Amino acid sequence: MHEMSLCESILQTLEQQAQAQRYRKVKTVWLEIGALAGVETDALRFCFDMVVRGSLADQAKLEIIDIPGQAWCLPCAKNVAVQQLYDECPLCGSHQLQINGGDQMRIKELEVE
Repeated sequence: MHEMSLCESILQTLEQQAQAQRYRKVKTVWLEIGALAGVETDALRFCFDMVVRGSLADQAKLEIIDIPGQAWCLPCAKNVAVQQLYDECPLCGSHQLQINGGDQMRIKELEVE
């Protein structure tokens, strides 16, 4: 379950930023998660609650913002929406797609005290 290690990395980032920006409590974390990032959001929510217990983010609310997958179709020379890796182009059926969006996860925003 790599979602546990993702949550540990999120907590580490929150702790580092708390020192740098001088906040003491995290109330809400907004995460952008791409459809192609390979993250199981239900597992991430479960792990987040366990990992932050007893930390500056204890009881913090986790808000997930879904980012759609995008790819550049070489034959069409257009950006197209994709639901998963190795999808075919919805316009021409080609598999010559270059992923250019929706494969990342990042902390977008925090609500802190």
